[in-house]
Amino acid sequence: MRTWTRRRLLMSTVTGAAGLALTAPAHAAGRDRPAGDDIAEALRALPGLRVIEERSGAEPGYRFFVLGLRQPVDHTDRAAGTFEQRLTLLHTATDRPTVLFTTGYEATLTPRRTEPTVVLGGNQLQVEHRYFGDSRPPTADYAHLTVRQAADDHHRVVRLFRTLYPGAWISTGGSKGGMATVYHRRFHPHDVDGTVAYSAPNNVDDREDSAYLCHLAHAGTAETRAALERVQREALLRRAELVARYEDWAAATGDTFRIVGGADKALEIAVLRAPFMFWQNGGAADAGAIPGAHASADALYAWLDETALLPVYADAVARQYVPYFYQLGTELGYWDAPTHHLAGLLRYPDATQPRSFVPRDIPMRFDHTVMPDIDRWVRRSGERLLFLNGAQDPAVAEPFHPGGRDSRTLWAPDADHHVTLDDLSPADRADVIATLHRWAAEPRPRGGRR
Repeated sequence: MRTWTRRRLLMSTVTGAAGLALTAPAHAAGRDRPAGDDIAEALRALPGLRVIEERSGAEPGYRFFVLGLRQPVDHTDRAAGTFEQRLTLLHTATDRPTVLFTTGYEATLTPRRTEPTVVLGGNQLQVEHRYFGDSRPPTADYAHLTVRQAADDHHRVVRLFRTLYPGAWISTGGSKGGMATVYHRRFHPHDVDGTVAYSAPNNVDDREDSAYLCHLAHAGTAETRAALERVQREALLRRAELVARYEDWAAATGDTFRIVGGADKALEIAVLRAPFMFWQNGGAADAGAIPGAHASADALYAWLDETALLPVYADAVARQYVPYFYQLGTELGYWDAPTHHLAGLLRYPDATQPRSFVPRDIPMRFDHTVMPDIDRWVRRSGERLLFLNGAQDPAVAEPFHPGGRDSRTLWAPDADHHVTLDDLSPADRADVIATLHRWAAEPRPRGGRR
């Protein structure tokens, strides 16, 4: 069974550099601390920046800081007030490249280098997404949680820290973090010298989800797909037993289901999401663990918990991800789950849609212009964009199609949502590494605010 740390990792789909068989470029001896003035003092001198703490645990040659930056709630109206955005910094030297990283959710407060940071032996500046973690404006709703406001957050971060790190900048992130890096580039295309986005979905038209349904209809073997449909039906046929176990778990942990609207609905959502998450986070190698027709209720519950991550739909976790589902339901869009094989077993229409995860007193209205605008920019103008996708991942059934100079999408045939450089073919892996070094060696001219 996955640990809860693993569940949170799967929920936030952070792509890291774990297992990367690379050695960072060697630095000059004695660079555990930067030459000249101490970096901590240089950070304290930056306007609006607070050094919260320096933490241990960084690799040799690095120092790790947790920071807070005062940001406008509304970049178009300074009268709306400010909030403190959480940042982290892995510092090695001011003359090294800098990697701008986001998970798209709360920040990872442990010193972990992303793959581009390892490849370049650079500094790494992580930006926590607004309204997540500790980066929450003091407003009662999410009206200022938009891709443009978040892009402007990143823009102010880059402008501020470029005074300390004048060299090349590369942005990166996985899943929602990869999406956020692309949105930043859309509105501030010259802030960084290149972008590597892992497993970044591109739901251009939220009313058209056939690509996701088609992917699920053809993923893996016919036998595995049939087994997934069978276990979904069996779980709903034995709904009462599974819901009782779910409620017992909630009572034992002190959790509730107020946001979603009850354990029965939460279970139905988990059942509907299970095939998508099966292929997103594993796949063919896990086919043998799918419970058969005569499996016990305990086996069904354990598999559903392992695959669809049942704690995600209860309030303790769901409350943390209200801003995520708000974004899905107002700008980013979401996918539909196939239900043809579950006729007569479903009780909650549109149960998996974002509205189920956002309290009803928070208004939501979808803006159908946002994603097509991003998509057009990527297709027509997006330069120095690398997209790394796993071909088995249903989340990228609608991928980005970069059309600008020095941009491309690379596919790892056997990888899922947690694709890394090692999943690519040797030629593609070498291409990414060479491209990163070239981008770092050839910084782009800096443009103004756009």
